[in-house]
Amino acid sequence: MNKYTLVPMSERHIPQLARLEKICFSQPWSEQSLREELDNRTAHFLVAEDGGIVVGYIGVFIVYESCDISNIAVFPEYRRQGIGKLLLEGAFEVAEKGGAESISLEVRPSNCGAIELYRSVGFEEVGLRKNFYRNPTEDGLILSKKLINKENGEEE
Repeated sequence: MNKYTLVPMSERHIPQLARLEKICFSQPWSEQSLREELDNRTAHFLVAEDGGIVVGYIGVFIVYESCDISNIAVFPEYRRQGIGKLLLEGAFEVAEKGGAESISLEVRPSNCGAIELYRSVGFEEVGLRKNFYRNPTEDGLILSKKLINKENGEEE
């Protein structure tokens, strides 16, 4: 039984998520950017909590049959405890309920731990975006995963 719970992002999470963004990313989302997603009908952000304490989060955008993961982050002291996988599984569920047939993301090729996690849940490399990241400049690997077709219970 996982001791972490997933809840939809709300206003109360914003300051902690902005702090997490600054820890994890060279170009972090601001509190205002995160707050704007609360009213975005295509955005679905899930927060992992441990007894009400924010430990990580994931943001996805669903447009028609595709879903893109925009953010996934876990506080350093909570890493390697299954939270990333829990967040991804939550994203898969949200995407499937939203009618998405696939889910994609970009990741720095140097982020070996993240790539290992993504591959462990079925993502495969499908492309490369040259100079996608800044500070430092680095390509972005595009990873994608087909989702379960709810009608027949099989991958498409």
